[in-house]
Amino acid sequence: MFNRILIANRGEIAVRVIKTCKRLGVSTVAVYSEADADTLAVEMADEAVFIGPSAPAESYLRMDRIIAACKETGVDAVHPGFGFLSENAAFPEALAEKGIAWIGPNPYAIAAMGDKLKSKALAAQAGVSTVPGFKGEITDDRHAVQVAGEIGHPVMIKASAGGGGKGMRIAHCETEVCEGFAAARNEARSSFGDDRILIEKFVENPRHIEIQVLGDKHGNVVHLNERECSVQRRNQKILEEAPSPFLDAATRKKMGEQAVALAKAVNYDSAGTVEFIVDPDKNFYFLEMNTRLQVEHPVTELTHGVDLVEHMIRMALGEELGFNQSDMKIKGWAVEARLYAENPYRSFLPSTGRLKHYREPSEGPIGPGVLRIDSGVREGDEISMFYDPMIAKVIGYGESRDAAIHALAESLDRLYVDGLQSNAPFLSSVLDEPDFAAGRIHTGYIDEHFPQGFHGAEPTGFQLMIMSAAAAFMHTLFVQRAARVPCPVARPMERSTHEWIVILDNRRFPIELHIPAGSLDRDQASAEIRAADLIADTTVLTTAWRPGEHLFEGTLGSRNFALFVTVGAGGYQLRHRGFCTDALVYTPRMAELYARLPSKQPVDAARHISSPMPGLVVSVEVEAGCHVKAGEALMVIEAMKMENVLRADIDGVIKSVNCKAGASVSTDELLIEFE
Repeated sequence: MFNRILIANRGEIAVRVIKTCKRLGVSTVAVYSEADADTLAVEMADEAVFIGPSAPAESYLRMDRIIAACKETGVDAVHPGFGFLSENAAFPEALAEKGIAWIGPNPYAIAAMGDKLKSKALAAQAGVSTVPGFKGEITDDRHAVQVAGEIGHPVMIKASAGGGGKGMRIAHCETEVCEGFAAARNEARSSFGDDRILIEKFVENPRHIEIQVLGDKHGNVVHLNERECSVQRRNQKILEEAPSPFLDAATRKKMGEQAVALAKAVNYDSAGTVEFIVDPDKNFYFLEMNTRLQVEHPVTELTHGVDLVEHMIRMALGEELGFNQSDMKIKGWAVEARLYAENPYRSFLPSTGRLKHYREPSEGPIGPGVLRIDSGVREGDEISMFYDPMIAKVIGYGESRDAAIHALAESLDRLYVDGLQSNAPFLSSVLDEPDFAAGRIHTGYIDEHFPQGFHGAEPTGFQLMIMSAAAAFMHTLFVQRAARVPCPVARPMERSTHEWIVILDNRRFPIELHIPAGSLDRDQASAEIRAADLIADTTVLTTAWRPGEHLFEGTLGSRNFALFVTVGAGGYQLRHRGFCTDALVYTPRMAELYARLPSKQPVDAARHISSPMPGLVVSVEVEAGCHVKAGEALMVIEAMKMENVLRADIDGVIKSVNCKAGASVSTDELLIEFE
């Protein structure tokens, strides 16, 4: 076994590798940039080395600085994680020259599969089904338009060296091809240092299904069945699961065999993933091979009882696999959600900042399933604009798909993030969608089910019931505590009855609470609830909630639930899954006097273009005096390695442009004003 391993990465994946190394008794070294000096990975590692400024190009992508850190700390090997230098064939070659082992596949496999043009040709030679497309490099936007026309719209424009959704666009017409080509090439250059672009046919309503492979240095290769990653936004996976609810045994076998054939064709000797798109008739086509550990690897680990990081380490040492294909049986089901620092209510724009409060539910049994959380943050950490906005990966596992989804949903209900926005409400809404529950998913699922973006979910009867009960209980607790007077002779409280009108989402719900004597003084308080408009019979609410807590966990009848709570001067803000609302609690008499304040007139935002996020201005397409049409591109802003085009909402004349290309801008900063 290696004595000391350096992790050439950051965040969640660095923490993930460190955990396996600790279990194996291997010492670890972390590297960090200025932005990551106080991170969890730096704290957990046995040693840490500073490698440069916050920008990846000056730190995590600096091969020379990482190799210098290796020599300084005397490590035996390097694990690259995913992203950054993990698929740069020059990195393992440089390490080999210094006598340092590489925990990953051989450089030839990385180079062959990292070049999408070359990998597609190799896949075809190995008998793998490939997507129709142009067999060559696209030179400029005119060439892109010509090739796209010959293939037939829609087409997929993507970076030859890309991955993780970066440098990728779908184009349905010539205009989108031109814009998509320029944006994809810019993202490819900034993310991978390689701006080569390819174009291929975009398969309508495909499913994104990938096969995990493992190979050793003795020619043995097996696949660990599939993961489905079809629920995506902007080509970025947000929900993944294993196995796929779509594949049958015959298709699974064929895909696995082709993935193994491709891996053997390049002498693959580590963990890797062969990705396919699958059409509604189960025809599948090779998409790419990722020669590294995937973000979504936990769902495979849970359903196969393996530690892929450990196997990568053992393969790097030259050990044989120790098992064969017949041993790779699927056990249960796992579903993973990527918790991102982004605002789902504002077109999922990045939400950078400090985690003022951060609480994870405990890993282990939850309902009929099991929870696993892979994160690289703690309360007080900062989510920086320089890196991927992932906070954590939340994974539910169970004997069935329903059990896994339930465990994941219940876990998201209990994961508290404050100080910045997260996509948790959106993730919960997707999990609650009937089509997702039925496995009717594809890569256009988000656009199909949320065509106008995410604006919160409509409440269910159960949500209205638990929110009304919780609001009435909290209000009762505050009222009774405020009414208590210190007395030298302690007397037990008698059974009390309280009548309230709870106003939720502009709907009124009469609630009657009966609280047993002394109940509010116990660790687990209880109350009998009568709510004629919500439940037919009296039911019992039990909870350990106390003022100051942001999570209201309880049981109503026989059902457990968890609500996020913010107590304000005028009421209670409550959130459960994708539904968020303000709750007001009044006595019946005061409710009669309640009247909503007149609504304020909205600001004419169409004439004032503000920055939707902190970022860097890549280009400005207009100047004062320009006449523009609705939908016309005005400016491009880059944040977290993704380009975002700001467009005009109206026809008009530009009055002023308040920034230049290369400028850094903050959220809501005024950029362009119309006459």
